[in-house]
Amino acid sequence: MKRTLAMRGTSWRRALLPMLGAAALCAGVPALAAGPAAPAAAGTAVAASPPASATAAAAPAVSARPPAALAPEPSGALAEPQAVLFDPFLSELEERTFRYFWETANPKNGLIPDRYPTPSFASIAAVGFGLTAYPIGVERQYVTRAEARERVLATLRFFVRAPNEHGFFYHFLDMKTGARAGDSEVSTVDTALLLAGMLFCQSYFDTQQPHEVQIRKLVDEIYRRVDWTWAQPRPPVIALAWTPESGFTGIDWQGYNEAMLVYLLALGSPTHPISPQAWTAWTSTYDKHWGTLYDQTYLSFAPLFGHQYTHVWVDFRGIRDAYMRAHGMDYFENSRRATYTQRRYAIANPRHWQAYGKNVWGMSASDGPGETEPYEGRETSFMHYAARGVGVGRIVDDGTIAPTAAISSLPFAPEIVLPATLEMYHRFGSSIYSVYGFLDAFNASFRSPTESMDSAHAQATSATQATSATSEATKSAYTGWVDPDYVGIDEGPILAMIENYRSEFIWRVMRNDPYLRQGLERAGFEGGWLAPAQ
Repeated sequence: MKRTLAMRGTSWRRALLPMLGAAALCAGVPALAAGPAAPAAAGTAVAASPPASATAAAAPAVSARPPAALAPEPSGALAEPQAVLFDPFLSELEERTFRYFWETANPKNGLIPDRYPTPSFASIAAVGFGLTAYPIGVERQYVTRAEARERVLATLRFFVRAPNEHGFFYHFLDMKTGARAGDSEVSTVDTALLLAGMLFCQSYFDTQQPHEVQIRKLVDEIYRRVDWTWAQPRPPVIALAWTPESGFTGIDWQGYNEAMLVYLLALGSPTHPISPQAWTAWTSTYDKHWGTLYDQTYLSFAPLFGHQYTHVWVDFRGIRDAYMRAHGMDYFENSRRATYTQRRYAIANPRHWQAYGKNVWGMSASDGPGETEPYEGRETSFMHYAARGVGVGRIVDDGTIAPTAAISSLPFAPEIVLPATLEMYHRFGSSIYSVYGFLDAFNASFRSPTESMDSAHAQATSATQATSATSEATKSAYTGWVDPDYVGIDEGPILAMIENYRSEFIWRVMRNDPYLRQGLERAGFEGGWLAPAQ
């Protein structure tokens, strides 16, 4: 039963988009200065001493230290391009989150579970985030380059032979066999997330070492065979999904949401590119979602993941398409405003949820309690897996906080995200933070966790509790319902965006990717790092 629920769960992230579609593929875009927001308030430089590696045998204990002062971070394997606000806790969180991908993957085929510790099928999107994680692990010295190469090659060798439809893959796969899981769909957006991770590895592993040459060849083979035009039953837009039983869904990707990545990779294809008119069609629905919320004027999409996913690989600072040029800003600034909107909503807290405030906020697509309980004198339905958030014309809020929502916005607004990250850690401690960092979600207003939830949460935290003494971090504030699981597609942006914040590593590597660059240029992006060198 849990496997079925889990499958329905994260596929709802996609299935909900049609329902959010006209209502919540939300938009709202302002006209302000176009450059990137300053990454920090008055603050000192960043960098912390490298954390000791966690291992599967001995999971790291939740630290009980008091909040650390913002301090300079010594140089490590990655150069820090600018001074940014930093707390050493980010180093620990980054490594723990990396370990999710390294330790839960099947090393034989590279498949990564959709969630853990609940038994789960693999998610190809989680694999894409895992492929993005491995070079970070090399640069942060969590693993060796040879170890990362071996894992990447195992993954690519599997996918070059994996069942596919015109190059697109099934969203969920059996962890061991790689076969289609249940009635999973062939997903255009999840294939794009997988391909983005592959392209990152192709650009990163750039030496003439034989395995690195093979990595580049395999990625090219997998990317070039994707027939993006096949996924356009109603051109010029791209459909969400296809199944052998029913064909294409009746829904297409239209902006604004995480499918920006789909269009950029489809426009950049050297073999089966779509027409630039597809980008015009994608942006044609933006005006429905443009507006002002909590003093922020921007292009809205209610859950924050829509403002984060494409930004994992694309540095949008200073580059603009026609729509953003007309509105005097870029997509990076747009995501900054979306982040501020969610914080201001939590401060206002119109539905009077517990824990909400200036440093506890963040809604995205995540798990939830999934039951009906009394709250403030009325029966209240708490959703299971849902795309929660705040957007123009749509608010989906049942008091569930997903740590990934705030933390994955770190590059956009560190001056509010870093305090929120530390507050959640120090206030709630090991209730929500364990072996692989933050569990997926919690709801302090849900006052009756079931025994099964308590049991599952105990399973998720037992490794930590077995190795750590009672501490102030363990004596955490009341958290109500806590998700027993980590979710791969929420872990991935946490890791990637911490690294982009610290070093711009993924962005710097992907600026050299010719396919991504071509996709951006065919979509009409100009300026910034896309401008011709003088």
